[in-house]
Amino acid sequence: MKTLDIIALVLVIVGAANWGLIGIFNFDLVATLFGAMSLVSRIVYILVGIAGLWSIRMIARVSED
Repeated sequence: MKTLDIIALVLVIVGAANWGLIGIFNFDLVATLFGAMSLVSRIVYILVGIAGLWSIRMIARVSED
Protein backbone atom coordinates (compact mmCIF):
# COMPACT_ATOMS: atom_id res chain seq x y z
CA MET A 1 0.00 0.00 0.00
CA LYS A 2 1.19 3.47 -0.71
CA THR A 3 1.84 5.80 2.19
CA LEU A 4 -1.02 8.07 1.15
CA ASP A 5 -3.42 5.10 1.11
CA ILE A 6 -2.41 4.16 4.65
CA ILE A 7 -2.84 7.74 5.88
CA ALA A 8 -6.25 7.90 4.21
CA LEU A 9 -7.27 4.60 5.79
CA VAL A 10 -6.22 5.78 9.26
CA LEU A 11 -8.18 9.02 8.83
CA VAL A 12 -11.27 7.14 7.64
CA ILE A 13 -11.02 4.88 10.72
CA VAL A 14 -10.70 7.94 12.98
CA GLY A 15 -13.75 9.47 11.31
CA ALA A 16 -15.74 6.26 11.63
CA ALA A 17 -14.83 5.91 15.30
CA ASN A 18 -15.82 9.52 15.93
CA TRP A 19 -19.20 9.04 14.21
CA GLY A 20 -19.73 5.84 16.19
CA LEU A 21 -19.08 7.72 19.44
CA ILE A 22 -21.47 10.47 18.36
CA GLY A 23 -24.18 7.97 17.47
CA ILE A 24 -23.87 5.80 20.56
CA PHE A 25 -22.86 8.23 23.29
CA ASN A 26 -23.50 11.68 21.76
CA PHE A 27 -19.78 12.33 22.33
CA ASP A 28 -17.68 14.11 19.70
CA LEU A 29 -14.07 13.11 20.38
CA VAL A 30 -12.57 15.55 17.86
CA ALA A 31 -14.46 18.49 19.37
CA THR A 32 -13.48 17.38 22.86
CA LEU A 33 -9.79 17.15 21.97
CA PHE A 34 -9.48 20.27 19.83
CA GLY A 35 -12.51 22.45 20.67
CA ALA A 36 -15.89 22.66 19.01
CA MET A 37 -15.33 23.88 15.45
CA SER A 38 -11.90 25.27 16.25
CA LEU A 39 -9.45 25.64 13.39
CA VAL A 40 -7.78 22.34 14.27
CA SER A 41 -11.13 20.52 14.50
CA ARG A 42 -12.16 21.88 11.12
CA ILE A 43 -8.85 20.74 9.62
CA VAL A 44 -9.36 17.25 11.07
CA TYR A 45 -12.92 17.11 9.66
CA ILE A 46 -11.68 18.30 6.25
CA LEU A 47 -8.86 15.73 6.21
CA VAL A 48 -11.26 12.94 7.16
CA GLY A 49 -13.61 14.01 4.35
CA ILE A 50 -10.79 14.07 1.81
CA ALA A 51 -9.62 10.67 3.05
CA GLY A 52 -13.12 9.30 2.53
CA LEU A 53 -13.13 10.54 -1.05
CA TRP A 54 -9.62 9.13 -1.57
CA SER A 55 -10.89 5.77 -0.33
CA ILE A 56 -13.30 5.61 -3.26
CA ARG A 57 -10.19 5.35 -5.45
CA MET A 58 -8.89 2.48 -3.33
CA ILE A 59 -12.21 0.61 -3.69
CA ALA A 60 -12.16 1.09 -7.45
CA ARG A 61 -8.59 -0.24 -7.59
CA VAL A 62 -9.47 -3.34 -5.54
CA SER A 63 -12.51 -4.11 -7.69
CA GLU A 64 -10.28 -4.14 -10.81
CA ASP A 65 -8.27 -7.09 -9.46
